[in-house]
Amino acid sequence: MPLNHGPKRNASMPVHPLILSKIRMVTAISSAALAVSGCVSSGMAGGSEQAISAELPPERAPTYADLVDHALEAEVVGVVFVDDQVVVPAERAPNLAPGQVRLYVESTIQRLLKSPLPLGESLNFLVDKMPNQDGELPRITRQAFVFFADPVPGQPGSVQLLSSDSLIPAGPMIEARLERVLNQLAASDVLPAITGIKDVISVAGNLAGESETQMFIQTTTGAPVSVSVVRRPDMAPQWGVSLGEIVDQDARPPEPETIAWYRFACELPEQLPADSYLQTDRASRGQAQEDYAFIKRELGPCESRIG
Repeated sequence: MPLNHGPKRNASMPVHPLILSKIRMVTAISSAALAVSGCVSSGMAGGSEQAISAELPPERAPTYADLVDHALEAEVVGVVFVDDQVVVPAERAPNLAPGQVRLYVESTIQRLLKSPLPLGESLNFLVDKMPNQDGELPRITRQAFVFFADPVPGQPGSVQLLSSDSLIPAGPMIEARLERVLNQLAASDVLPAITGIKDVISVAGNLAGESETQMFIQTTTGAPVSVSVVRRPDMAPQWGVSLGEIVDQDARPPEPETIAWYRFACELPEQLPADSYLQTDRASRGQAQEDYAFIKRELGPCESRIG
């Protein structure tokens, strides 16, 4: 049996194959006994299993930011059907959180959405789970899951989950959302990651309440990106993002659930850096701060539900 490693954010030692072989032998004997006594579900007869639908409801499902975070970090993304699980002995599960159990999981790949190298039909990994309210062992077999992981060097049939939260019940909604995110990230014109704010300038107009603030954004690629906020008397403030050397007077805010929205909502600093102001007067700086706070409110929170 291949060696494997625990979730990256809860690092563990490899599971020794001899220990797993013994565990699996006990599991096989127990399953056979259940089958003889008629306790095994008839739905498993003949080797044909139907996945149990367990997709999370919208209020518990990963947010858009969660999906982008995981899709950016993971080298391997896909959907698996869990065929079998075995409890790893506590002495072989270092760094296991109190009350949790570590499971060795064998699965069949249903869809491979992202991978740096070809993978076979099967995949194994470790995941940490909490027992249910009655203290019973969590069962994840006969279920399909979206997973985010990295390859394990030298073990082509194994992956290491980013975290135990990186195994998410699959279903039409989350799979469609995930595919959309991966397509957005693969687009040739995708906005690069934001690393900071370089320069900020705010200029008052001729009329009371009139102003324009421009903020020049630093990115990982050095691509020119800027944000502008225009205020006119008796009108709501207008803001937008420009991609290019020239600030676009018709710039618009990024649409929700786009990579551009994610970059600004999740990667902009909470406040303007002190060294980003090109002006020293208090009025200009105050207006820039007000406009930056306005942008942050308009973007909304970068909400996350999974680790």
